Amino acid sequence: MTNEFALNRVSVIMLGVRDLERSLAFYRDRLGLNLKNQIPGFAFLDSAGTTLCLSEPLGRTAAGQIAGATEVVFGVESVRAAYEALRARGVSFLNEPRNVSGPMWAAAFTDPDGHKLSVFGPE
Repeated sequence: MTNEFALNRVSVIMLGVRDLERSLAFYRDRLGLNLKNQIPGFAFLDSAGTTLCLSEPLGRTAAGQIAGATEVVFGVESVRAAYEALRARGVSFLNEPRNVSGPMWAAAFTDPDGHKLSVFGPE
């Protein structure tokens, strides 16, 4: 392996889901992600250069609970504004916006399958 090679960009984050339509409605309608493509069992959503793929086949391969030690963090310009906008769309947060480091704030929530998500950025 040469020193020039490096993995330096996440292009797709794939989450196993139990019900594609339910999860698609959450990510598209409540979070506002744009649907790029959908094929049987998969939905591909645009997230500013990273594709979020919802996968029923991946969800079927997980034994028991499919949500694990994974968190998808959405960078935002204002955590408080994102928190209010998402709450207005029916998103239930695990916590109110909180300061996590210097000027950076965060607020966590989950999707219909229990995957942990958060918004992160300035207050």
